Amino acid sequence: MPMYKGMVQPVRATPDELRKIHIEPVPDEDKPQKALEFLEQIRKNFRSFVIAMESCTKCGQCAENCHTYLGTRDPNNIPTNRAELIRKIYKRYFTLEGRWFGKLVGAEDISLDVIEQWYSYFYQCSQCRRCAHVCPFGIDTCEVTFIGRQLLHWLGITPKLHANTGGGMEKTGNHMSLPKPGIVDTLEFMSEEIMDIFDVEVEFPVDKPNSDIMYIPSSADFMLNEYTLMGAGLFFTYIGANWTIPSTVTEAGNFGFLFDQYHTQRHNVMRLLNAAHELGVKKIVWGECGHGWRAAKMYIPSMADRPVRWPITHIHDEVAELIRKNELKLDPTRNDKPVTLHDPCNYVRACGLNENMRVIMHACVSDFREMTPHGMDNFCCGGGSGILFDDPEMYQRRIQLSQKKADQVRTTGVGKNGDGILCAPCSICKAQLYPMVKEHELGVEVKGLIDLVGKALVWR
Repeated sequence: MPMYKGMVQPVRATPDELRKIHIEPVPDEDKPQKALEFLEQIRKNFRSFVIAMESCTKCGQCAENCHTYLGTRDPNNIPTNRAELIRKIYKRYFTLEGRWFGKLVGAEDISLDVIEQWYSYFYQCSQCRRCAHVCPFGIDTCEVTFIGRQLLHWLGITPKLHANTGGGMEKTGNHMSLPKPGIVDTLEFMSEEIMDIFDVEVEFPVDKPNSDIMYIPSSADFMLNEYTLMGAGLFFTYIGANWTIPSTVTEAGNFGFLFDQYHTQRHNVMRLLNAAHELGVKKIVWGECGHGWRAAKMYIPSMADRPVRWPITHIHDEVAELIRKNELKLDPTRNDKPVTLHDPCNYVRACGLNENMRVIMHACVSDFREMTPHGMDNFCCGGGSGILFDDPEMYQRRIQLSQKKADQVRTTGVGKNGDGILCAPCSICKAQLYPMVKEHELGVEVKGLIDLVGKALVWR
């Protein structure tokens, strides 16, 4: 399918890459009709989608609250206009006024050009839900993006990044296709690094039977965010936990949540529960990943093929609870550089981690500076929902999408002397913010929240 003129779009997965994740691409000539069939299926099953299609008054409240629109000033990136790309098709085929009056009521016939628009704009929305947060009617236009991406995937139109990441998770249990020997070797190296830096002996148990805690890190913590995984190891060692990392699930993220909730996400849920059962663990603790935590907290019970008998908590909740009980000795002067906190969207607008992140931050950092706005009102990093494309046009779009976040960081002053810290307690946020701070010359270093905990722990 040719790219729609003027569109910025991510590189697509090949037919062979799609077949590895159980999708047979629909021929171009059949795509419009199949899209309508899929849309009918969604319409019948998801009341939230129907509400988004039929209730928006286009008041415009979402426009200046969307970092994507603020960064690009593309009218199609205003959340209500982005939803309109699929709403005009909904009107044409599923409403009486659309069938009778067509374009007079904003309805439009389905076509390959329309589908191309979907692909471009649904993968510029980071699904941060700030539009829903400010909508006076509570309409969640992110639901439209989720559904749009699912429809595109069923048609065989999926970014190469998402398809290959989902395929890697299905094959090895992590996004980087890291096998067990690589996992063990990396963790042994981290143990040596911890001894060199902190003079503390930390073991990272892998597939340890009958552990009390099964910890699910992000696979990026093995390669890019090693201090986050080292911080988790330091924390579990400090509290004397009987814990383990399952070699079959070394990924806190769940890319299926971002493009294929019907198969890929469900597969990841089954893999997780199988690991918990086989290792005989008592509790599952999640690592630093925003969308992964939202998928785990909200969707595991509904997608599981069995009762979920393990409590599932986040490592931030575990740390904050011990801080409240005065069971962790932390020295905030060990993190004496100015620090600001980026609130991952899925944490604060979906999972209630707002307060606990600040309990940890105040206990671990001596110079903490809040962004404005923050908490549930925060702006997205610009890379949420896997918008981490490296092809030149989409990379530049990522940087545009991060403009509002860069402005927020700069306003705090933490990078004024070139030695500040931008705390980003989510692996996708980190992946977006590493290039953002460089491109926008912010003078800060990106760290996870558990990184700061590990450094602040007092052992003697």
